[in-house]
Amino acid sequence: MKNYRGIVSGLASALLVAGYFIVPTLTRAAIAGDSPEVKQLLADARAEAVELKNDSENMESFTKSQLSWGSYAHQVSMIKEHVNKTGTVLTKLQNAKAGASPWQQMAIERIEPLLKELAANTETTINYLKENRDKVHFTEFGDYVKANYELATDLESLIRDFVDYGNAKEKFENLGERLEVTR
Repeated sequence: MKNYRGIVSGLASALLVAGYFIVPTLTRAAIAGDSPEVKQLLADARAEAVELKNDSENMESFTKSQLSWGSYAHQVSMIKEHVNKTGTVLTKLQNAKAGASPWQQMAIERIEPLLKELAANTETTINYLKENRDKVHFTEFGDYVKANYELATDLESLIRDFVDYGNAKEKFENLGERLEVTR
């Protein structure tokens, strides 16, 4: 009977020790499961956000010149196009959200309100421009343009930070895997 208890006790200890090493590995595998689709969509969103920021910056620089209404109309049209493309990417991100890792889900959740605000601001700027063709050099229009530029800059920065985080996380995990292989 004592031998049986010793075997069971030894087996229990062995299982406990094995669990100590296996559970963290399984947990890390579950947490590390970044979605490649979401990773690519975030990269796509970043590319659109960069274009959006650049177009918004160009339009903001227009406020320091005496360009015509048509120049503003063309530039705001390009901004609207990039907002719409980014919105399309966001829709794809939302559709892929269920398979995303927690940090990727957080990225999607944080991008959405900022993009919605930027879209609303862009629409307001377009409407102001349509209704006030002769007032493009007034302070009010400049304020709309500046707010759009700041939102576009914030959106680009937010997406860039999430993409950079994903890349750094992936590198770190790859280094950790190499370390485990060499042990």
